[in-house]
Amino acid sequence: MSENGYILEMNNITKRFPGVLALDKVTLKVRPATVHALMGENGAGKSTLMKCLFGIYVRDEGDVILDGQPVNFSGALDAIEHGIAMIHQELHPEPHLSVMENIWLGRFPIKGIVVDYKKMYNDTRDLLERLNLHLDPKALVKTLSVSQIQSIEIAKAVSFNAKVIIMDEPTSSLTSDEVDHLFTIINDLRSKGVAIIYISHKMEEIKKISDEVSIMRDGTMIGTWNAADLTTDMIISKMVGRDMSNRFPPKTNKPGEVYMRVEGFSSIHDRSFQDVSFELRRGEILGLGGLVGAQRTELVEAIFGLRALRAGKLYLDGKEIRVHNSTDAMDNGIALLTEDRKGSGIFPVLGVGENTYIAVYKRLARFLGLINGRRCNELAEESIERLSIKTPSIRTPMNSLSGGNQQKVLFARWLLTEPEVLLLDEPTRGIDVGAKYEIYTIMADLAAQGKCVVMISSEMPELIGMADRVMVMCEGKKAGELEGDAINEEEIMRLATKFMV
Repeated sequence: MSENGYILEMNNITKRFPGVLALDKVTLKVRPATVHALMGENGAGKSTLMKCLFGIYVRDEGDVILDGQPVNFSGALDAIEHGIAMIHQELHPEPHLSVMENIWLGRFPIKGIVVDYKKMYNDTRDLLERLNLHLDPKALVKTLSVSQIQSIEIAKAVSFNAKVIIMDEPTSSLTSDEVDHLFTIINDLRSKGVAIIYISHKMEEIKKISDEVSIMRDGTMIGTWNAADLTTDMIISKMVGRDMSNRFPPKTNKPGEVYMRVEGFSSIHDRSFQDVSFELRRGEILGLGGLVGAQRTELVEAIFGLRALRAGKLYLDGKEIRVHNSTDAMDNGIALLTEDRKGSGIFPVLGVGENTYIAVYKRLARFLGLINGRRCNELAEESIERLSIKTPSIRTPMNSLSGGNQQKVLFARWLLTEPEVLLLDEPTRGIDVGAKYEIYTIMADLAAQGKCVVMISSEMPELIGMADRVMVMCEGKKAGELEGDAINEEEIMRLATKFMV
């Protein structure tokens, strides 16, 4: 630890890319035995700063001091060996290896000329017990849940005797119980002197777990505050540089007549959704609430033709339709924005333009199936302007855009199909508060135009702030509907646990 009490100091870090000043003299100082939250809108520079720390990027200016000594890491392995570990938002374990093999990968204990599996097992068992993680060291990772895989990454970081652990959106795919368990582990690490750099957009988590909060905006460090001194509105204002007391756009939509009717939808799987019926009106945002495992995603995927039904009927504008696959759904004016943006949404190495118009290729085909390239580019440019997508050009690879802009590209893609019904599965997951407002505005505009919107959300404020009506599911069943003043956290939670034993 340095004389001024910091385990880590990043002073005046500057990073330039061609035509872009990504970091402008950013300073971050972290104390040992603390949780230091790092916040900012997507594109604020958080990831770039951490990559400069971790040796993935070479900084152009500035210095890094770890435990009182200047350091300049040549890469991730160098950083790890010096006591800095990073748990990425996107987990990439080796699924066909065991828990212990994933933890010690690249540094298996050797006895003679062979791997000492007995020592590896014992070391893993002791490590997991120390972290109160109830995992079998020999279990294959492919059999584990997301939260268990994340626990393995934490155990791996601890096994390196890390002084600083970076956690990037660690709770984005966890249930509330799993979040509580993660916080228990974090508190234990803090008590042992480990510093945690905690990157998240979730205000409630930040206030609950953090000691200090640093906020970035547009490649600069706005400042650092004690977490106890900050309110949610203060954090939002500092992140976006404007007053965000109105976190949701004003409602100008007026729900009209019933357009879609789902009648008796039952999955072929007994443990999935059963006998679900509901109606959706034109110009309405219908929220789908419920806890993890309520089968909301499975229900909307069935509407889109991605899951088989044992029973059920679907009506659009009073006429029964049959949807056997996604093509049938699209032909009937139904669009689905999936929950997993990176896994089943974007084509990361393709350009923004291709990602935008890929759903309407068939419509743009000319003689002999040749694609009208000029018209494709025109549509992409129009979509970028319409949705205010921040990208250098339509040829920019999708994986270089922020999460919020990637999400807007996916909205643009589906809007080009001219849908009447939009099924949105966690449409703002993993994006910052400023980008959320832009997504909310798009949704509100669509509803005002008379489009039908179904929004799955696990965030209570989002359901309450955006939905005209909320249908809550529990254990695969419809637990009830809420409308008007009845849409509140207590009623949603009451229905979300209605059928639980």
